[in-house]
Amino acid sequence: RALDMDRSYMSAIEGGKVNVTIAVLEKLANALDVSVDELLK
Repeated sequence: RALDMDRSYMSAIEGGKVNVTIAVLEKLANALDVSVDELLK
């Protein structure tokens, strides 16, 4: 649980059901060791 996010929230992000904030994108990118730009490609 490196991101400290609920699984259902992560699933909703992956499914495009929620809008994410820049802060969440930064957390995801950091956890995956990529840039936000790379994450959004």
